[in-house]
Amino acid sequence: MIIDMSYWTRVGKRILTVVLVLIGLYLSFRLSIFYLPFLIAFILSLVMEPAIRWLMKKVKLTRKASSIVLFLLVSGIILGGLAWAIITLFSEASNLLNDLNGYVEKLYALFQQFTNEFDVSKIHLPEEVTSILQNSTGGVLATASDWVRNVLNGVISTVTSIPTIAIYFVITVMALYLMCVDKIYILDQIEHHMPKTWVMRLGKHMRDLIKTLGGYLKAEATLILVSFIISLIGLYILKFMGFAIEFPLLIALGIGFVDALPILGSGTVMIPWAIICGLNGDLQLGIGIIVLLIIMSVARQFLEPRLVSKHIGVHPIFTLIAMYTGFKFIGIMGMLIGPIILIIFKNVFATLIDGGVMKTLFDKR
Repeated sequence: MIIDMSYWTRVGKRILTVVLVLIGLYLSFRLSIFYLPFLIAFILSLVMEPAIRWLMKKVKLTRKASSIVLFLLVSGIILGGLAWAIITLFSEASNLLNDLNGYVEKLYALFQQFTNEFDVSKIHLPEEVTSILQNSTGGVLATASDWVRNVLNGVISTVTSIPTIAIYFVITVMALYLMCVDKIYILDQIEHHMPKTWVMRLGKHMRDLIKTLGGYLKAEATLILVSFIISLIGLYILKFMGFAIEFPLLIALGIGFVDALPILGSGTVMIPWAIICGLNGDLQLGIGIIVLLIIMSVARQFLEPRLVSKHIGVHPIFTLIAMYTGFKFIGIMGMLIGPIILIIFKNVFATLIDGGVMKTLFDKR
């Protein structure tokens, strides 16, 4: 049997290229976490770039003057929002942590009341199964309360780390200023220190990645922000109307996070919440939550076709797999990061995927 060494050499090079790219993506991800303030500043500079160019064109300001004007405006908004968020989050998280056991007991009592009133004989469940369902409820609620407690402790510890937050904020603001003012110089330096072929390939991939992933993230961030603002305003209105809404900011953040997850949505939080309120006798609050959900859904359905393009082309089953994989590796945040990494992979390995992964790696060409 004659072994075609040239064929296996080509296959080995292709596989090695894929492995090296995967290692590069992994290192890039780790470095992006390590240099998070600079990543945030880079994203903000991309968002601010159209406004900087508009000021340069319409108001006839220099790039430095335009950058300083927008920099001061954005920094003031971020600083004011951060101060309000820190104070409100600390207050709400502390209060919820103190009252968490009481809420768990109320949920357990509500479930017990529901199971006692429900006619189990209609579905002919054995008594053993009914007993297991009733007894396991306490364990599920205890596990959920432990998870919520850990999250709240994490929020409180993060919020109270004022020196760390201040350092992150100062570095992010300084990096944002330099990236906006000296963008041309920074790009020239990067191009000067890299091989020409690298610059061409990296530039192409970066343009494609910014077009697909950047457009997707911008659209999703806009939709999430709209959902968060509508839910926050709606919850504060319900609170001022006398309804039992004790933690509007925390709830709005939770709704915004769930709304950010592909496939899922704000309804996965608000519908069960409305049902629990109705079962607990507070029917008006349940109706108010449903009305708020309808307003959010209408706003999202109106904005989504105009913001989210269809060229991403990721099937929901692969998105679900990416969410699950991210969850298994890094927890809850992985459900948000997983689909983003999937889009990056799809962009980087577009040629390989379009040609068929195994076919491209092992064909005779």
